[in-house]
Amino acid sequence: MTYSSRYLRITDPLMEGIDVTNIQQRLSELGFYDGEITGVYDRQNAEAVRNFQQQNGLTADGIVGPNTWNAVGISSDLLQYFSTEYNITIDIEEKELTLRQGEQIIKVYPVAVGKPSTPTPTGNWRIIQKTLNPGGPFGARWMRLSVPWGGYGIHGTDQPESIGTAASHGCVRMLNEDVIELYDIVPLGTEVKITGITVTGRTLYLGVQPGEDVRNVQEILQELGYYGGPIDAVYDEEVRDAVLELQKDYGLIPDGVVGPNTYEILGKLGDILVNSQEP
Repeated sequence: MTYSSRYLRITDPLMEGIDVTNIQQRLSELGFYDGEITGVYDRQNAEAVRNFQQQNGLTADGIVGPNTWNAVGISSDLLQYFSTEYNITIDIEEKELTLRQGEQIIKVYPVAVGKPSTPTPTGNWRIIQKTLNPGGPFGARWMRLSVPWGGYGIHGTDQPESIGTAASHGCVRMLNEDVIELYDIVPLGTEVKITGITVTGRTLYLGVQPGEDVRNVQEILQELGYYGGPIDAVYDEEVRDAVLELQKDYGLIPDGVVGPNTYEILGKLGDILVNSQEP
């Protein structure tokens, strides 16, 4: 499955946040957006995204998913930082963030991480942007990570009850008092190592073993009107045919197999169906 942070798109009410600000700033740098940097994903923003997508051979739907994030890239201004005094390790299984100064542990914080369907990306990243008071679901502080295919970050939250669970769209949530403390300590360029086992979805095809992943695909396909069969977690001919029709409609190779590209379409459409706007 392709990783993705939340899909930026036109919603009601309009989607807001620091990730919207990031895409506006990047499109402005690239000459596709000449509006105000508002952090609100409006129709002018969506049109700029569509123009960028058209010129870069992407599906021109005005929705910012992993392929669009990858294509816009990260500003060189954000990549110039490098700091080795502090380092952060995030264990997505234990749901803990550990701050070290060199080898010495300074503090361990509880966090919320990505849901299985929208996992937090494992790997070695750096903090490339820091923003005070982004507000809303981003809480009191935002620290963007150098993950190229999405708007991932370490941030506060307006849902403190989610801390200690797998609840996010891939970002790492902290209690607001904790993220303020961390923000004040670590500089830009701090290394962030995210560890753990990330289950991102097996490839689904005719005859694959039944499972909850098949059930989820059936539910989305049924909501979209492609599938009218039972929600029984079985990938049979009827599910395959529904996947084929979806793939044809969205310009994918119609092979009836749910792989990375089909998962991305399903994830995007699933978010739209439930009006998910959470980071």
